[in-house]
Amino acid sequence: MERANNSAFSRFILLGFSNQPQLETALFAVILIIYSLSCLGNGAIMLLSTMDPHLHSPMYFFLSNLSFMDLCLTTCTVPQTLANFKGKDKTITYGGCVAQLFIALGLGGVECVLLSVMAYDRYVAVCRPLHYMVIVHPQLCLQLVVTAWLTGFGSSVVQTALTMTLPLCGKNQVDHFFCEVPVMLKLACTNTSVNEAELFAVSVFFLVVPLSLILVSYGHITRAVLKIKSAQGRQKAFGTCGSHLMVVIIFFGTLISMYLQPPSSYSQDVNKSIALFYTLVTPLLNPLIYTLRNKEVKGALRRQMRRILDLRPS
Repeated sequence: MERANNSAFSRFILLGFSNQPQLETALFAVILIIYSLSCLGNGAIMLLSTMDPHLHSPMYFFLSNLSFMDLCLTTCTVPQTLANFKGKDKTITYGGCVAQLFIALGLGGVECVLLSVMAYDRYVAVCRPLHYMVIVHPQLCLQLVVTAWLTGFGSSVVQTALTMTLPLCGKNQVDHFFCEVPVMLKLACTNTSVNEAELFAVSVFFLVVPLSLILVSYGHITRAVLKIKSAQGRQKAFGTCGSHLMVVIIFFGTLISMYLQPPSSYSQDVNKSIALFYTLVTPLLNPLIYTLRNKEVKGALRRQMRRILDLRPS
């Protein structure tokens, strides 16, 4: 990159919520609490999925990957946000901004693909239960997860390069609390229509296509469940999919509101609030939804707690 043109400065100023300084102390406390709970919840799911033999199944393999991504996503953005809220120096290095943009974009893409994979997993579990372990075998699970990671971060390489090579003409004030594509495009002192078109195309690929596949999967699931004569059987089948569907609605709803509109039409205060929800609240809700609505996870948690208590010296 031409340093003289694009980044004669070495740091970006993250304005965040500096226009409302009275909120920063309260936001610092709230964000710190939510971040701590998110790390605890996602870490617990990863640990339980590894330690408890009852959770050694494709569903929990995908769920542990989802928790790992949520943990990485919050850690990518939240510590920097907390530091900026509490300190006078509200900056991020140029390299830090590039890394943050790359990681956040990559993880977002991976999660979109992974949620569609989890919908396929639930489709096979409900619609073809007798063949479930044959179809969704460990090798396929690994291949699907690797594909999700490669697709997400492969796209992130392209988006990050196209965004960070735009001429900024000395503009280094980012009206956000982390580096994000639509906000970075606003700093450019050149026509960004190509970048906006690319962002829209990528958003369609990672949002509309996976969401469509998820809806198709759940259409088949609903049709199969309605054929079950037993009310208890229908309730159990819907219960296995309900938690995943809640995660899908929350995750895709926030991202679609962020990316499937031109950056020029963004209200920054609304965009910041949505981004804060996506990067902080959603990773907290995922483990809560899966644990509170899932008997197997709650059972695994109880077994591990009993094991810890049994090991404790009397």
